[in-house]
Amino acid sequence: MLDVAVIEEPAAAEASLDPIRSGILAALAEPGSAAMLAARLGLPRQKVNYHLKELERHGLVELAEERRKGNVTERIYQATAASYVISPSALSAVSPDPSRAPDQLSAHWLLALGSRLVQEVGALLSGASRARKRVATFGIDSEVRFASAADRAAFADELTRTVADLVGRYHDESAPRGRSHRVVVGLHQIPAAQPTDPGGQPDPQQSGGTTTTHTTAGQDA
Repeated sequence: MLDVAVIEEPAAAEASLDPIRSGILAALAEPGSAAMLAARLGLPRQKVNYHLKELERHGLVELAEERRKGNVTERIYQATAASYVISPSALSAVSPDPSRAPDQLSAHWLLALGSRLVQEVGALLSGASRARKRVATFGIDSEVRFASAADRAAFADELTRTVADLVGRYHDESAPRGRSHRVVVGLHQIPAAQPTDPGGQPDPQQSGGTTTTHTTAGQDA
C-alpha cells in the first residue's frame, strides 16, 4: 500500500468522490471483505460489492487475498493507498493556469501555483512508482506572525530578493546534464477564530492571524 496515491483520471476521481465509495476507501485502510465492510458501514452487502467492483476497476482498491471457507471463497480487499489526492489534471480543461495572470499578491494565483504543484508532483510520483524509484524532494514549513501589514510587505520583498539571489547564483542553463527544478514559495494567512463583540459581530480589532511560508523543491526520479 502506498502512503499517498495521486488520482489523475477523471473517472477515478469521480468514483473516489462518491460518499459511499470514499467511506469504503477509508475503511479499507485495513483489509476487509464485502461482508466485513457491510457490517462496518451499515450497508447491504450487495451494494458494497457493487461499489467495490467500481473502485477496483479504477485501481483504487485491490485484492489482497482469497480465503476459503467451506464451499465459499471470501475475497479480501484493501485500498491501494492510505490516502488519495486528486490531481488538477483530472479536470485539465478547467484547472487553473498560473501563466494566465501572474500576480504575486493574488490569492487566485497562489491557488493556481498550488494546483500546478499537486499536478507535477503527482505525475512524478506516478512515474516513480511505475519505475520503482523514489522522488527526490525537499520541503520547508514555517510560521511567522506579523505585527503589521507593513512588516508583512517588507518580509515579502526581502523573501523575493533572497529567492531571486539564490536562483541566479545556482541556475545553469548550459549544464549538459542539468535537471530543471521548480521552486514555489507561498505565503498565506492562517485563519483564526474571530472573537465577537457584544452585538454578535466579528471584532475588527481581533481579526489578525498567523502567516505560513511554504518552500518546496523537487526533482524527477
